[in-house]
Amino acid sequence: MSQISYLTSIRFAPGAIDALADDLAALAIERPLIVTDEGVIAAGLLHRVLRAAPQLKTAPVFDATPSNPTERAVRAALDQYRAGHCDGLVALGGGSPIDLAKAVALLATHPSPLAQYAAILGGLERVTADVAPVIAIPTTAGTGAEVGRAALITLDDGRKLGFISPHLIPGRAVCDPELTLGLPPWLTAATGMDAITHCIETYLSPRFNPPAEAIALDGLERGLAHIERAVGGGADRDARSAMMMAALEGGLTFQKGLGAVHALSHPLGGYEDLRLHHGALNAVLLPHVLRFNRAFAGDKYDGLARRVGCGSAEDLPGAMADLVARLGLPTSLSRMGVPGSIVADVAEAAVLDHSNATNPRPLTADDYRAILQAAMADP
Repeated sequence: MSQISYLTSIRFAPGAIDALADDLAALAIERPLIVTDEGVIAAGLLHRVLRAAPQLKTAPVFDATPSNPTERAVRAALDQYRAGHCDGLVALGGGSPIDLAKAVALLATHPSPLAQYAAILGGLERVTADVAPVIAIPTTAGTGAEVGRAALITLDDGRKLGFISPHLIPGRAVCDPELTLGLPPWLTAATGMDAITHCIETYLSPRFNPPAEAIALDGLERGLAHIERAVGGGADRDARSAMMMAALEGGLTFQKGLGAVHALSHPLGGYEDLRLHHGALNAVLLPHVLRFNRAFAGDKYDGLARRVGCGSAEDLPGAMADLVARLGLPTSLSRMGVPGSIVADVAEAAVLDHSNATNPRPLTADDYRAILQAAMADP
């Protein structure tokens, strides 16, 4: 088993879940709230986790996490946390349960309302170290939330905002690739493209951090080399392990900041009635943003092109679009059910998103509107 200490402590290995009792003890969690969703329970993964530690057998379970976590769900989970006199959280699932658990951990020790802690509203300085401890157990290979410092929550007023602080990084991450075996092909593809997009956007971010860039490139290579194998073979353990590491590495580089893909996918994900998958949104938007940024990324595009295996930097957007199509993911926003009527509002929201600041090329609302309009149609 590999023990990694980079931002947090990470167990990474098949069967890593079996040492969960040690992680609970290390964080002094005796009465955890388990945060998960119905899909994880239906897949039988909760039952496996409950067997891993005695204190989980009687732990309360919050399983009503929406696909894009909401402030309303945070309040419901927080009520359960307080009713159970809990002293920590175990987040089991994809990015949604993990993000929701982070928000609960914040409000369990900080006064409401949640909005005051949003990054774009000056919330970074308001989040203190007095956050309830969280253990994150990813069951998909995509978001990197298990080592990320952010939680994305859709507020009651419809805004999907980022809550960002090093204090929100889970105290332990348990990365067991066996928990992703049998993940459906479409979800494997969408979450895998999320990981790949993280690696690309953090690498292209203008912030100076060569170690993070090296991690991002390693994650990108792993993701590109294994995503089609993972999609095509749900029981391919080597491919599943490689994709989980690619997702982890994408999360380890979040400190560099993301870019225009996420500045757009965040507000799009805030439309609860559309139920848009974050990873699929990133997959659709990535080629269009790569075209927009090309002249502003210097020689970094040449390095990306070599790793993608395409001829030149000019071919990079098309190569990524071809990968998305081969994976069977949507190739346009219209195919995902995004109506043209929301383009202007999403463009305005993207300018305000925290990921906008670290895109290599500055964008206006008009720029975002043009990207969205291009992404509405099939290539």
